[in-house]
Amino acid sequence: MAPKKSSKSKGTPVKKSATKADPLFPARPRSFNVGGAIRPAGRDLSRFVRWPKYVRIQRQRAVLYQRLKVPPAINQFTKAIGKNEAVNVFKLLNKYRPETPAAKKQRQKEQAASEVKGKGKTANVPHQLKFGLKHVTTLVEEKKASLVLIACDVDPIELVLWLPALCRKMEVPFLIVKDKARLGTLVHQKTSAVIALTGVNKEDVAQLKIFQELGLEKFNKNTELMRKWGGGIMGLKTQAKLDKRAKAVAIEESKKQASLKH
Repeated sequence: MAPKKSSKSKGTPVKKSATKADPLFPARPRSFNVGGAIRPAGRDLSRFVRWPKYVRIQRQRAVLYQRLKVPPAINQFTKAIGKNEAVNVFKLLNKYRPETPAAKKQRQKEQAASEVKGKGKTANVPHQLKFGLKHVTTLVEEKKASLVLIACDVDPIELVLWLPALCRKMEVPFLIVKDKARLGTLVHQKTSAVIALTGVNKEDVAQLKIFQELGLEKFNKNTELMRKWGGGIMGLKTQAKLDKRAKAVAIEESKKQASLKH
């Protein structure tokens, strides 16, 4: 049998009376979509971001370099010369950039042509920067280098870790500069760990002497640089905890002194 239809007729919908807005507690509707109103305004959420692994490793390494104690031999590479001094040094070195292969070929052609004509030998090879770790090491050992520049960001640092000690022993002035890419551009390379200057033209002798004295003062004969350890910087929470502990010890000590007086 078919179900009986209900005899109740559908009633008309009851109209709800509109509620008045409360002035003390106004309605603030939120949008819960992505990037909507759920994000607290003005709060830095970078701490809650899941960063890529390489970013996390970079940041952890930077923190570790602050926390761990660094021996003086490694710590000296953080004490590069200032910006103004570096500008003057690089201005001088820029004059003695090595020849490009094309320029060298042209010079050799001209030299050969002058020899054929019977004019004798032309001027010697012009003064230029020497680069390459083995080459510079040989120049330092033979005391032929007038000034040595070492990059502060060589990786691994063991490549140049011993070079400052060698320069001090052989009494060759050296400077630690920023950075290996900047040294590389001077010698037509991507990067260069060290470069050396063996000589300069007459007009630049006085300028070279100034930089040699700067190297001797700041690096070669700087005993504090050879003894000062780096790192050992604790985080903000640890520093606050240690300060609190030191204050508590000081208060306790003052109480003991006061009780002894009485």
